[in-house]
Amino acid sequence: MSFTRRKLLAGLAGLSVLGAVGGGARYWLGRPANAVSHDYELIAAPVDVELIAGHKTPAWGYGGQAPGLELRARQGDWLRVRFINHLPEPTTIHWHGIRLPLNMDGVPYVSQLPVLPGESFDYMFQLHDAGSFWYHPHTTSAEQLGRGLVGPLIVDEREPSGFRHERTLSLKSWHVDKEGAFTAFSVPREAARGGTPGVLSTVNGEHAPTLELPAGEVVRLRILNLDNTLTYRLNLPDGNARLYALDGNPITPRPLGEEYWLGPGMRVDLALKVPPPGEALSLRNGPLRLATLASVGADESDGTWPAPLPANPIAEPDLQQAETLRFNFEWAGVLSSEAGQGEGFTFWQINGQAWDINDKTCAERPIATLKKNGHYIFELRNLSQYQHPIHLHGMTFKVISSNRKKIEPWFTDTYLLGKNETARIALVADNPGVWMFHCHVIDHMETGLMAAIEVV
Repeated sequence: MSFTRRKLLAGLAGLSVLGAVGGGARYWLGRPANAVSHDYELIAAPVDVELIAGHKTPAWGYGGQAPGLELRARQGDWLRVRFINHLPEPTTIHWHGIRLPLNMDGVPYVSQLPVLPGESFDYMFQLHDAGSFWYHPHTTSAEQLGRGLVGPLIVDEREPSGFRHERTLSLKSWHVDKEGAFTAFSVPREAARGGTPGVLSTVNGEHAPTLELPAGEVVRLRILNLDNTLTYRLNLPDGNARLYALDGNPITPRPLGEEYWLGPGMRVDLALKVPPPGEALSLRNGPLRLATLASVGADESDGTWPAPLPANPIAEPDLQQAETLRFNFEWAGVLSSEAGQGEGFTFWQINGQAWDINDKTCAERPIATLKKNGHYIFELRNLSQYQHPIHLHGMTFKVISSNRKKIEPWFTDTYLLGKNETARIALVADNPGVWMFHCHVIDHMETGLMAAIEVV
């Protein structure tokens, strides 16, 4: 499984080289003139954003903004994105939560070569599942995601969902100082603990915005945690809201309750009954206000809750015949190594193995090998005092039990594993390839908490 640049250029469709764009870079996402080859062009490039009033932050964005522009498609259709890199360093796009072929997964030296400055890569895959997903790089992730290279990918249901109105809310905290300059995206002493948090919370790139919603309507709020580190304790005091989908997958609707813990990489679809005209609600992270939801316009709705969303076509694991595999997520202590680009740190490991992000051969040593179409139960054991949102590429799993809380089973791609928690998830290994299995606290991932799982 050793790749050379020549082998990948020959073996992966859709890679082409672009010269520099004359007269300055173009920042846009739109339908190309020739829609035969692709549906969207998406440029990654530097872009100044105003996170702190009166100050510019030198972000990196998709389509000229950070977080990036929303990509949208319909379940069952093919998404064809021509990605163009105008950053000063290599990058890729990983499509978080999407079940797709390995060569579209965006992991450098596993599924593709990094897209160099001035190059393009054509991503093309069918969208089997409806839901709220997102996209981001899998190269120098702490910095690239930290600078703003994150964006929502919304896949609409094949048939009308029953929601007349919806909003996408991209949550992200930024590592910036009071003048908008970036601070360290990963600090070793924090990476060895809960992760390096940002200090400025934003919704859709704006700190504590006021978002207008139609009075009396039941609005679908797609809330995405695009943060490097933070778990949000989402709550809506005095709001009448129900959970309709978790991480892109429908559930039986139920009340939001006091709060919902949304770890990095996770998403939730809420149905919110907007209050009468002139009233407002506060969307909060614990006690901290993220956004004000203001009710505007005339109340012309009967306030009926939409029907449950249709299930995605995910294979149901057979728990009786499933093989059980155990994975321990634990602290590894402080180890340092010279890894070509300076000193690296190892703080975390899975089953005694720590991933070295500077070693391009790590994926050649998978932590587990699964048989195609086999049924498996993964026992996830967190042997630390910190939370780990555990994410699996390429497949969707079902959460079936936990020793810390009552579980109503649901399908997902990311599970927030609490401190000292043991949880069981189940899946059908129906997608061949070498898939990343990692914590989505980015500096946990980059200091060892990642592994490869192979399906053959």
